[in-house]
Amino acid sequence: MRGNLHVLLKHRGSCSYCSISVPSSSGEENLLAILKRRWWKYMILGMIDIEANYLVIKAYQYTTLTSVQLLDCFVIPVVLLLSWFFLLVRYKVVHFVGVGVCLLGMGCMVGADVLVGRQQGLGDNKLLGDLLVLAGATLYGISNVCEEFIVKNLSRVEFLGMMGLFGSFFSGIQLAIMEHKQLLRVQWDWQIGLLYVGFSACMFGLYSFMPVVMKRTSATAVNLSLLTADLYSLFCGLFLFQYKFSGLYLLSFFIIVLGLILYSSSSTYVAQDPRVYKQFRNAGNPVTDRPTSGPLEPSVTYTSLGQEVEEEPRIRVA
Repeated sequence: MRGNLHVLLKHRGSCSYCSISVPSSSGEENLLAILKRRWWKYMILGMIDIEANYLVIKAYQYTTLTSVQLLDCFVIPVVLLLSWFFLLVRYKVVHFVGVGVCLLGMGCMVGADVLVGRQQGLGDNKLLGDLLVLAGATLYGISNVCEEFIVKNLSRVEFLGMMGLFGSFFSGIQLAIMEHKQLLRVQWDWQIGLLYVGFSACMFGLYSFMPVVMKRTSATAVNLSLLTADLYSLFCGLFLFQYKFSGLYLLSFFIIVLGLILYSSSSTYVAQDPRVYKQFRNAGNPVTDRPTSGPLEPSVTYTSLGQEVEEEPRIRVA
């Protein structure tokens, strides 16, 4: 887990706070064994991730780019709340200040879009489009928090393999049912084909590298970093679509970076055991364990050496 206060479960059987069991990192996981034990969980997670992408992209047909940019930030409070209640991540005041500064920078970027007249989208049904963005952002938050838990407690390879398997299957079914008519109306040429290939390559890179970053940081930090993506899209638009440039774009970028620096300046901690909170608050006076008559809790080891990088469990195909 992220932070200087690292919690190591000595007896690794199952995580009582999450629905996915935590296997021993020293053993090998068979692909068929993974499917047998957790297939329905990855199936649900795959459908959540598919619908998150579908709803946000569909929202562009009904509302404006400005609304999508603003409402898509709803994923950040969703991730904060889910991390607090399900991953038991605890934040300090500086983390909330950093999140607020990042959102301020995002607001500055949207204001720059309004000033230069960059508000693509017909906005025929703004209410429907806004609701689609909020629903997609909520599903994104659920997907990202589940991804953080899996890559930190199970395996990055397992996550990518299962998401690719179930995601491809269900997205193909949804495409055949809901979008086959639109797909047939596409006037295919090499330029459109190249755009599809480029989009697929970008999504492949995003989904491949995000678990790597997520394992070393957190879902919240990743989503805060993604706020700068709109600035990169602006730079591409300057050459491809002749967008107008405003100095507010650079100001918003530096504000977001400042918020990221504030957020990363202090470590979070995980209250997976009540003793962790006491240890965090009383670093100078470690809490000693006392014998209890109740059921035994998983023993934990505290260290201030930072995050330990464990070897990924190998996935063997039967």
